[in-house]
Amino acid sequence: MKKKILFIALSAAMALGQNKASAQSKPLFTDAIGVQAYTFRSSMPKATAAVLDTIKSLGITEIEGEGPKGMPPEEFRKMCDDRGISIPSTGAGYDAIVNDPGSVIKLAKILGAKYVMVAWIPHGKEFTLDDAKKAVTDFNRVGKILSEAGLTFCYHNHGYEFGPYNDGTLFDYIAQNTNPKYVSFEIDILWSFHGGQDPAALINKYPSRMKLMHLKDIRKGVANDLTGGTDTKNDVALGTGQIDIPEVLKAAKKAGIKHYFIEDESPSYSEQLPVTIAYLKGLKD
Repeated sequence: MKKKILFIALSAAMALGQNKASAQSKPLFTDAIGVQAYTFRSSMPKATAAVLDTIKSLGITEIEGEGPKGMPPEEFRKMCDDRGISIPSTGAGYDAIVNDPGSVIKLAKILGAKYVMVAWIPHGKEFTLDDAKKAVTDFNRVGKILSEAGLTFCYHNHGYEFGPYNDGTLFDYIAQNTNPKYVSFEIDILWSFHGGQDPAALINKYPSRMKLMHLKDIRKGVANDLTGGTDTKNDVALGTGQIDIPEVLKAAKKAGIKHYFIEDESPSYSEQLPVTIAYLKGLKD
């Protein structure tokens, strides 16, 4: 009888301890949930209003990008505003921002964006030191122009920049030779991982430079390389792939990243988005 009472007491104590631990744990992800417009590249042009309604219904309150081709940016912003969706960041092509930064600035202002990101540096089969040097020169110049207009320029990594250079990578060369006053980064965690990096370690290495994040995960078993490309079907819901998402988010929180955009390039994005959002909301610190 005494053993039975002791067992019950121990069980109750363990349950109480677990409940206390559960009560003391806090959500790991507490920032606004955003999405990259490219996720909806196939559906947005056909039914912009319906897509934005879906985005709102998922609890997403930020979007990165712009409206479909042909839609005036003023119209797209109003449609977002009407649904309580802000546009803190928009993208620009490398050639567009280098050759006509004024037009890029004008578009960002119309959308209400504070950040402008470039996601690709033109290069040949392999990304070289000469490519990196040209990007450094262009980014420093363009970043200053955007800064003077009240905008922050960010380069979005794509994996090919992690080729070796000296005791680091070509990404390190770009980071160390661009002016922190004018050039920041949007870390894409899938492309960082696919390029052979630990995304959390990369954030910790350049915490003050990381301003934005693309939230993505890559299918288990996919090998890393420096191509900057992989089958879109390799984009999977957060928490189901290879990336240690909790560690990435802890590093991002420490670095002060405020804008997170889910980007799911998979054909199954509509099924995967709710899984990703539920995973984010369920993470505990």
